[in-house]
Amino acid sequence: MNIANKITILRIILIPIFLFVLLSNFTNNLLIALVLFLVASFTDFLDGYLARKLNLVTKLGKFMDPLADKLLVISAMLAFVEIGLLPSWIAFIIVSRELIISVFRAIAASEGIVIAASWWGKLKTNSQIIMIIILLLNNYIPESIIMYLSPLSIAAATIFTVFSGLDYILKNKEVLTN
Repeated sequence: MNIANKITILRIILIPIFLFVLLSNFTNNLLIALVLFLVASFTDFLDGYLARKLNLVTKLGKFMDPLADKLLVISAMLAFVEIGLLPSWIAFIIVSRELIISVFRAIAASEGIVIAASWWGKLKTNSQIIMIIILLLNNYIPESIIMYLSPLSIAAATIFTVFSGLDYILKNKEVLTN
């Protein structure tokens, strides 16, 4: 249990706190949730940086880091569905892609194949984070701007999510044929 893994676990601990705040009726709950989300997102960068820089890469970290990322993003999207900021079919598409690619990677790993993150995957992750940030800023951005920015960020995250899933499968289809 090194510092990088502890930071990953901190991200997982922040998720229920983030959800509690997001789904509460506190004054400025979206703003507080945004700060928690940004802190949790920063821990993703920090744990990876420390693991590589200090040579602290572990099997636990390789398992927990992507799991923590997916839990953070999926929890935010499901909460957005509940509070009416995100259509359920969008959340379904994004969550389905995450589950499909996680199973796909597990199958590949069981065959000794490592599927590296692709450009599309990085674009997907960044677009999802940007979408979540914009939705959390929903009450703080003028309505004339948010009415364009919010649907645009949702559409971009959805499109990049679908394309990245297809990209992983098409580039590594031999995993499915073995």
